[in-house]
Amino acid sequence: MRTGGGWEEVEFNSRDPVYLQVVRHFKEMIVAGKLVAGQVIPSRRELGALLKINPNTAQRSYKEMEERQLIVTEGNSPSRITHDEAVLRAIRAELLGEAVDAFVSAVRKIDVPVDELVDLVKSKYIAARIVSSSTDSAPEGGGEGL
Repeated sequence: MRTGGGWEEVEFNSRDPVYLQVVRHFKEMIVAGKLVAGQVIPSRRELGALLKINPNTAQRSYKEMEERQLIVTEGNSPSRITHDEAVLRAIRAELLGEAVDAFVSAVRKIDVPVDELVDLVKSKYIAARIVSSSTDSAPEGGGEGL
């Protein structure tokens, strides 16, 4: 199901509670700029339908995000992404730190000199961004010849 807005990208695993995976997806969308400060997010029912999850799970995800001050809900108004820059910076630092920790754990076993590792990471990162930007700007139905 293609719903747009990044919701179709969610793939749940069986290891972690679904509500925490939903919270992580919100964090990833914020860090990627797909959700911005103050942006209205889907209602709990809408999110449940978009992600094909139980509405109670969506509610639990929202409760968790409210407790972490990731989203703000005032009265009967729709929930929104927080404007708190400290919270937004912390989310970015958290996700980046987790990714780097996993990477370091994986490559530490190989015993590669740091300079070589940094050069390789830099070249792979740049190449991936080039490929990503060329596929992002491809016309609908594009990608022919790739």
